[in-house]
Amino acid sequence: MLVVLSGCVGFTQSDTGVGDDPSGTSPSDQPPSTHPGTAIQTATTPNGTLEVHFINVGQSVSTLVVGPTNETMLIDSGDFRTDGEYVLQYLTRHNISRLDHFVVTHADADHIGGNAAIIDYYETEARGIGAIYDPGIAASTQTYEAYLDAVEQHNVTLYETREGDPLPFGGVSVDVLGPPEPYLDDRDRNENSIVLALTYGETRFLFTGDAEADQEQYLVDTYDATLRATVLKAGHHGSGSSTGATLLDAVGPKAVVISSANDSQYGHPHEEVLQRLADRSIPAYWTATHGNIVLTSDGAQVTVKTQQAAPTDPLSIRDGTPIEPGTTDPVAPRATITGSSNSSQGPPIATDGGTETAHADTTLALDAVNADAAGDDGENLNDEYVVFRNTGDDSLELSGWTVADTADHTYTVPDGVTLAPNATVTLHTGSGTDTDSDLYWGAGSPIWNNGGDTVIVTTADGEEVLREPYS
Repeated sequence: MLVVLSGCVGFTQSDTGVGDDPSGTSPSDQPPSTHPGTAIQTATTPNGTLEVHFINVGQSVSTLVVGPTNETMLIDSGDFRTDGEYVLQYLTRHNISRLDHFVVTHADADHIGGNAAIIDYYETEARGIGAIYDPGIAASTQTYEAYLDAVEQHNVTLYETREGDPLPFGGVSVDVLGPPEPYLDDRDRNENSIVLALTYGETRFLFTGDAEADQEQYLVDTYDATLRATVLKAGHHGSGSSTGATLLDAVGPKAVVISSANDSQYGHPHEEVLQRLADRSIPAYWTATHGNIVLTSDGAQVTVKTQQAAPTDPLSIRDGTPIEPGTTDPVAPRATITGSSNSSQGPPIATDGGTETAHADTTLALDAVNADAAGDDGENLNDEYVVFRNTGDDSLELSGWTVADTADHTYTVPDGVTLAPNATVTLHTGSGTDTDSDLYWGAGSPIWNNGGDTVIVTTADGEEVLREPYS
């Protein structure tokens, strides 16, 4: 359902029906609502860039999205104890003069803490807010009351938003995947978070709010393989009750972003989540140590920029130096991630032994490049790495394959290395003991240029199967 609550304190349908839509079209002109089980949309041909800014707000979360047409979306506004201070500082510093879309994933005070202040600022000192999207489950807190009071005072259009409702965003496909109708778990706020999938070309970003096990299972049961995304924002600040194994396996993210405080009173991120990521060789970026994290997609690749270099190995992220919220240091490039299209994989070719391998139409994909290790690259060689994924349905025998750069540095995969379907293997520049998910080049100095290079993979028969530049 898409119910307008403009000028209402309570969650009841307005007498005037649907109000002004932020896109400038009437609801009848918007794309029709999808239904459970419908495949996630595919974006139109990319033209420009999509930016996703994970703002360092301490033990909370707030994400700014700037589309290729400069349309803007804010997802959540930080904790009630800071009253939107860090978010407003960030928005004004980046010259965000209008919020076209303001998504409230759910009404917990650590997600709506800045709502009232942000509404007041944009409606009185800037160019306003196009519309607010809310799952429609109330909270009995002063923070929630202040939020609705601000909506009423400034007559901002407020949509009760559910699975399948349209959210038009110029040049980007936005799918609302939750909460469903009826609500889950007796209207539990976390389990009925607004869940968004943003698709831009071959790249996709998945935001699950504070969804926990039940809503994650609903998403997997309903959308299955269409959940695949390039980047996943960890649910519930990295709580062990979220970002479960089933969801991770369905989404297959190439990077996960965690938003929580370094000294989280809840112990976020929990070790079981970090272990799940490590088991799948998924790099983790943490606002507590990386600071503000800006992901820029050109539709084919995602460039990761952070304020501070810090470990991305999930089991080592606490070794990074904490960075305070509100710090204004600029971001710098750290890694490049290739897109996650479900339709880009080619058919595998069988070898003599029947094990699937690949030649010109290989199912081996470059998942991620982390060229800029935390700290001194030369002293932290194992934090410089490339990640490969088998996107096919059959195993890939990689024994004797080579990985090289444009300077003719060459690594040969040892015998017995087989990559299962959808599995990843990380090739670290430094030394270590090889495992099923991690290989070690054994180089004594950095391989991959921070400013750009090309990853070249060749089979044991000398046939080049992958040549992918990054910048």
